[in-house]
Amino acid sequence: MARRLKSPARPDALPPEGPVRTCIGCRQRAAKCELLRLTASSGSDGLVVLPDPDASAPGRGAHLHPTTGCYDLAVRRKAFSRALRVTPGAGGLSTAPVGEYVASRTDPTDRNWSNSS
Repeated sequence: MARRLKSPARPDALPPEGPVRTCIGCRQRAAKCELLRLTASSGSDGLVVLPDPDASAPGRGAHLHPTTGCYDLAVRRKAFSRALRVTPGAGGLSTAPVGEYVASRTDPTDRNWSNSS
């Protein structure tokens, strides 16, 4: 008889419905529809991380909660280049478009995903 194993970290939590991804900022697992997909693209100044809200851009993607808290954590941890598996050149990897997108979508009732349990 097969036993059902419970997660030791969250024994009573139900898994999200549908595909699950991990936020590169807070490292929390969430439903894909709750996260913002990001892609790397070469711009005039080198590599640029771009938001992909429709999740239709080609190439490798990473996911992030669309909050300033998770964006700041990802920048501090230098998670963008690691998650997108790119080696930034001398100019570095620009994440400014993602920061602007997240700032424009910030809601006053913004949930702090990094401290959620």
